[in-house]
Amino acid sequence: QVHLVESGGGLVQAGGSLRLSCAASRLSNNAMGWFRQAPGKEREFVAAINWSAGAIYSTYYADSVKGRFTISRFNAKNTVYLQMNSLKAEDTAVYLCAATRAPNLSSGSYYYRSEYDYWGQGTQVTVSS
Repeated sequence: QVHLVESGGGLVQAGGSLRLSCAASRLSNNAMGWFRQAPGKEREFVAAINWSAGAIYSTYYADSVKGRFTISRFNAKNTVYLQMNSLKAEDTAVYLCAATRAPNLSSGSYYYRSEYDYWGQGTQVTVSS
């Protein structure tokens, strides 16, 4: 059974940074992404990264986090990271890791939660203003 386990969430002041991790068991060669869900809001796309046997990955970001968040992965550990800088109060949400069965999606598909097959339980990020 596939498991995705997020960690690294917490409480931080506006302008601060956090790094989230997602450890994937029984998965390899999969595209992975981060979504977030704030209370009373829809789950929204944050960032995604494809799988590559080499060192070059394609990454995708929501406009709201471009230039502030960076997604990366360490294939040897089946782990994906989300480095979040310059955090804002509106970044407060539960952050969920997701993975696809396929190594890659078409570039326009990474943004849709329906394209992801596996989900973690989430980690809370709270940014105080």
